[in-house]
Amino acid sequence: MQRVLIVGAGKGGTAILKNLYDTKMMKIVSVIDPNPNAPGRLLAKQLNICEDNDWSQYLSDDIDIVVEATGDEEVFKEIRESRGKNTVVIPGAVARITAQLMEEKESLISILKDESYKHDLIFNSTHDGMIVIDQNSQVILFNKSAEKITELRKEDVFGKHIRDVIPMTKLPTVLSSRKIEVNQELVLKNGKKIITTRIPMINDSGLLFGAFAVFKEITEVVTLAAEITNLREIQTMLEAVIQSSDDAISVVDEQGRGIIINPAYTRITGLSEQEVIGKPADADISEGESMHMQVLTTRRAVRGVQLKVGPNKKDVVVNVAPIIVDGKLKGSVAVIHDMSEIRTLTNELHRARQIIRTLEAKYSFEDIVAISEEMKVAIEQAKLGAKTPATVLLRGESGTGKELFAHAIHNASDRKFNKFVRVNCAALSESLLESELFGYEEGAFSGAKRGGKRGLFEEANNGSIFLDEIGELSSGTQAKLLRVLQEHEIVRVGGTKSITLNVRVIAATNVNLEKAIASGVFREDLYYRLNRMPIHIPPLRLRKQDIAELTQHLLYKINQDYGRNIEGLTQDAVNHLMNYQWPGNVRELENVLGRAVIFMKSNEFVIDVQHLKSLEAIKPETVQTEVEKAESERSLAEILELYEAEVISKKLAQFNGNKTLTAKSLEISLRSLYYKLEKYNLANNSMQ
Repeated sequence: MQRVLIVGAGKGGTAILKNLYDTKMMKIVSVIDPNPNAPGRLLAKQLNICEDNDWSQYLSDDIDIVVEATGDEEVFKEIRESRGKNTVVIPGAVARITAQLMEEKESLISILKDESYKHDLIFNSTHDGMIVIDQNSQVILFNKSAEKITELRKEDVFGKHIRDVIPMTKLPTVLSSRKIEVNQELVLKNGKKIITTRIPMINDSGLLFGAFAVFKEITEVVTLAAEITNLREIQTMLEAVIQSSDDAISVVDEQGRGIIINPAYTRITGLSEQEVIGKPADADISEGESMHMQVLTTRRAVRGVQLKVGPNKKDVVVNVAPIIVDGKLKGSVAVIHDMSEIRTLTNELHRARQIIRTLEAKYSFEDIVAISEEMKVAIEQAKLGAKTPATVLLRGESGTGKELFAHAIHNASDRKFNKFVRVNCAALSESLLESELFGYEEGAFSGAKRGGKRGLFEEANNGSIFLDEIGELSSGTQAKLLRVLQEHEIVRVGGTKSITLNVRVIAATNVNLEKAIASGVFREDLYYRLNRMPIHIPPLRLRKQDIAELTQHLLYKINQDYGRNIEGLTQDAVNHLMNYQWPGNVRELENVLGRAVIFMKSNEFVIDVQHLKSLEAIKPETVQTEVEKAESERSLAEILELYEAEVISKKLAQFNGNKTLTAKSLEISLRSLYYKLEKYNLANNSMQ
């Protein structure tokens, strides 16, 4: 390593110091200058280099080079005369030229570094991959995008043959052919698809010194193209569905401007695309408010709104729902139904209901609402009775559903595929009832049909006959009915020949048959024949737990009958119904609900207390105890019976009509309780 002494620490000496300090081949021994504040001495101090004001003490054979940078000829001569034989003295002029050359070199290096930085920045900033090879097909440049696409590091590919890096590349072919290849597809080892352009590098003299490739990954583009194709197919399918729908469809954007309608929309509203697309959502409204705008404001769907649309003010019902994509409101879609079509369908449905209602035995046990324990007991008894051929006697107040039970018993029996005949014994006169029940022979009476007529018992052969209001039969008809039950045969009016029958008799009454027997208006032997399987149907006031479920069941039927869409009752309305005693039972409940629906406004869908004003005019009778009224007029046995009846009535009220809990509280069986209810006629008045 050359040892150097710098004499002179001015501008020139400082420049030489800077350049020689970075050279590993030279070691600066000291910087000499008489001025301690000379820039060269200050720099030497920062670089931990010896600095002094006298050069003579450093001049020895150990110094290889003395740079005289003072510019003083005398100093140069003194140093030259005092140097060692192996020491080289460089004059200041040469030093200054050398310094200038070094400065220019530094400047050029700086410029080169700057340009190189810019080129690298551009080279690595592009999203396209770039690979450059020399004339030997070795990789000399490999940018960051190329690393990302190929998943290779530039440190691992520099200096390698390009085919070792990308086996399928045609860059060597470009070198040999000197021809440009544009937009060529290639699949890399990692499975990615790229499109590349390859260009040979030729200088102005025609000398080939390499080639480079610029490429872009198209895997995502290919996938996106496939997705776009799928989206177009889905869009085509959706458009086909919308266009083929018989329901009118209207779609608006988030601003409420029309963007899609289908042919059914034009057919129903009478408006063309030019009158709707791009126009405000209310452009089709003749009467009413735009449901599109309401849905766009509230972001909630609306259903069943009646409007008038189009120039002809067509009555329609609309359902509108918001279109929300990734939590953002994009518009709304409406489905519009023509009310005239709905009315036609409603009329057809009404006719179908009328036909259905003419069918026999249209109810089953599933149609009977039973939440209360009392009703469940009655249903279980009826189901047992349905499985036997025994005569069933349905007992209960008017309106409790005795006919409903009769239908259900027939439909649950093995006779369900045969006829079910209904007879109201109280609606026909004695003579007419007898001929209707048992039929008549030709000439049996004036006006009889030629050839006679089959009776209802014959019509019901192998099926069931329901005799409602059996307690109203005359004594003569009772005798004939007893014959049917005992002998399973009838004799027509005016006839003598017995006709054998297989008929299941279901009878019903709201009359206290025991009192009727006692008063002599009902045959005791017929009573025992009919009462083989009695089923007590509790009044509504004794099964108020069923009221909430009953109202929903009845409302469904009322909605069908009146063409309404009442959804239900408020809790206050249900409580109001629970506080009433219902002397007319379920029939009265249906009447009250029907009256409420009739007087409800078209925009009301829930029954509230104010709709049940009819109940306020009917107050339950105030119960007076018979014990207080006639203690002095009754025998001890009668007074005890009256007291027992009052106790049972109060217990029933305490347990809200629940007979199971009442019987348990009184420590008697449920069957005994039913017997006492019938005995004291508690099932036929408003007492609880």
